[in-house]
Amino acid sequence: MKRLALVLALVAFAAMSLVAADKTVLKFLYYADSSQAGYADDMATWAKFKAANTDIDLQMEILFDRPYAQKLTAYAAAGTVPDVVYMWPTTNEASSLLQSKKMMKDLKTVLPADFLANFTSASLDPSAQTSKQLSELPQSFTFTTVMYANVGLLKSLGLSVPKTYAELKALVPKLRVKNVQTVLLPNADKWPAQSCLFSTISGRLLGDAFIDNVLAGKAKFTDKAFVDALAFYGQLYTDGIINISNVQMGYGDGPGLFAANKAAFIIDGDWRVGAYLTDKSNGKALIDPAKQASDFELLNFVAIPGEKNVNTASAIAGTGLGINKDLSGAKLDAAKRLLMYYYGKEVQTVKLETGAFIPTRTDVTSSKLEPLSQKQIKYYSTVPKTTYVLDGALDPTVFGPLNDGLQGIPLGAQTPAEVAALMQKAQDALPKK
Repeated sequence: MKRLALVLALVAFAAMSLVAADKTVLKFLYYADSSQAGYADDMATWAKFKAANTDIDLQMEILFDRPYAQKLTAYAAAGTVPDVVYMWPTTNEASSLLQSKKMMKDLKTVLPADFLANFTSASLDPSAQTSKQLSELPQSFTFTTVMYANVGLLKSLGLSVPKTYAELKALVPKLRVKNVQTVLLPNADKWPAQSCLFSTISGRLLGDAFIDNVLAGKAKFTDKAFVDALAFYGQLYTDGIINISNVQMGYGDGPGLFAANKAAFIIDGDWRVGAYLTDKSNGKALIDPAKQASDFELLNFVAIPGEKNVNTASAIAGTGLGINKDLSGAKLDAAKRLLMYYYGKEVQTVKLETGAFIPTRTDVTSSKLEPLSQKQIKYYSTVPKTTYVLDGALDPTVFGPLNDGLQGIPLGAQTPAEVAALMQKAQDALPKK
């Protein structure tokens, strides 16, 4: 009997080994916070993937924050990058080597073109990634320049939504007589003017190439083109489009004033949509959902004189999944299936509804979303290309003087040339790479 039991055990072990041999092992380094809302839903999506792909032995390593960055950095340094990796688009600590050394596949050559056609053009732009290829597919995009428009207010005053700077300027006296500001841009905290407006002005007038040239020592912030961009920013105040009072207005004060019809527009990041939605704790919304539907829109900033990059907006690509460049055969097929599942409409809808992010996949929506969130998704498809957010492209010692200057210029405390000179001095002081 003991011999029979041993034989049966050996047969069972052999069978298990055979099953294991038939499976493709896929090592997946994933980023998730077990304490965050939506974590259970996230894990449920991976359980569903495993159940539907029994030929794949998905081995997930789930970490968060510093432990994740340290582990991914160690993997990259050792050349033992997992098959699929959650990563960033630029050379932050966690993704530095993956991007700079092009250790991941270009997903434009891996994923089917008809699949990628479901995503915004901005998310597929390789220039948004340090590798200058689609090393990861951004699951979201942070747009820092959104012009929130109270179209209901404009219509009630017999006015139209402007498309150009001249049309925006023409609204100023018509709104002023009604005691309504044209554009709110609260900037007491200094960063909003740079991140939410000037980055787009720089992108429209100069483009990312100018910033790249400055970083490479081939151009200077003191060049006339950049000084002129700073001067144009100052013109917004001179023309009355932005009231000087905004310079000392707290960032948190803007949404309430905008919702109360005190301004026709407010310029802010896409994240600010949440300020106007229903608070689940008390059932109240800063802008009633019915009004969100009828009276408000999310627009790109108006066309400005001399812009070279038409209709662009400053944005930073979000995180996403990438595939180890060395994969081939069954492993590559399994990795592709994983990515197409994760970026599929079903999983991305779960991400949307749980508030994880607004997907870059354009056909993802939900009846559970309030109108302003639905309009946020539509806004993304109106931006053909994105440009740098300057505090994401420049060293803090360089964008610090810029942030200060975007207060100083409207107040007359600094000139555009002085701000540019301070920025260049800080840039010159940085260690040469």
